[in-house]
Amino acid sequence: MKALVYKGPGQKSWEEVPNPTILQPTDVIVKIDTTTICGTDLHILKGDVPAVEVGRILGHEGVGTITELGAAVTSLKVGDQVILSCVSACGHCSYCKMGVYSHCLADEGASGIGWIFGHLIDGTQAEFVRVPFAETSVYPLPENVTPQQGTVLSDILPTGHEIGVKYGRVKAGDVVAVVGAGPVGLAAIATAGLYGPSRIIAIDLDANRVEQARKFGATDTVVSSDADWKDQVFAMTDGLGVDVAIEAVGIPQTFTMCLDIVRPAGAVANVGVHGKSVDFPLQDLWISNINISMGLVNTDTLDILLKLVAQKKIVAENFVSHTFELGDIIEAYDVFGRAAETKALKVILNA
Repeated sequence: MKALVYKGPGQKSWEEVPNPTILQPTDVIVKIDTTTICGTDLHILKGDVPAVEVGRILGHEGVGTITELGAAVTSLKVGDQVILSCVSACGHCSYCKMGVYSHCLADEGASGIGWIFGHLIDGTQAEFVRVPFAETSVYPLPENVTPQQGTVLSDILPTGHEIGVKYGRVKAGDVVAVVGAGPVGLAAIATAGLYGPSRIIAIDLDANRVEQARKFGATDTVVSSDADWKDQVFAMTDGLGVDVAIEAVGIPQTFTMCLDIVRPAGAVANVGVHGKSVDFPLQDLWISNINISMGLVNTDTLDILLKLVAQKKIVAENFVSHTFELGDIIEAYDVFGRAAETKALKVILNA
């Protein structure tokens, strides 16, 4: 089969590799119908995720059709079209029993990490993929949800919702700022609206992206290259700052921006994947009663979000800006990596 293979920092190749095979009785083999590229894949290619070994097939999102079942799989069948969760969960370990699937203790690449696709085992940017713990890690695709919509549910929607909105404790009447209007930031905006905030402010360097954010529920926009960007935010919040600041980029500057605009007793929810340390001025922050949260997505709300997408409460197709054939994945990476120029949001790859 063909797959996108990591060759070391800054290097990747679309090449022939062996087809995956069943290794455990709880596995299934899935033929990829639709996959995509995530900002985390770009972080991997920069060398920000050293656990990813040379030779790894990248990708952790997708929808596909089951072609082969492990001996222990009874609730799925060949021919089922399923959403692949970006987090794999055995369903039996102590963390899984607590719903902390992101730290599943089953030994697939490394015990204690649920994000294994494209990280610790081969991923979804391929024609076929082996899916461990299939019965607790895939979701049947409803007839009224397209594979492209389903792919958005693999990672970005649960990540924005769980790590941004839920960890940020967004509630009715809050003023929420999302710093970074890329796909995950837009997912935080779209799902924050489910909780009734009074304002959702989209902040980004890219004027196109902040305008796009209005389609996802942003009530206000700020271009952070403006010299007075911070004053604009405070003017929207009676001079107090926002109740919840969601960081959705993963660089020190945007984390600092969130600290700068959150009000006392507010919350900063860090969603972005950081490749280097950030400055954390605890000596100044402690007196402000700020709650700071972060984490790896559990995808424990994927099923709820799937129902909302099926009922058009969340318009998942708004995330898709470009569509390619899977064989054109190198071009798709180029387009996604130059999002400011190409105006790319989510790049979908159809097999």
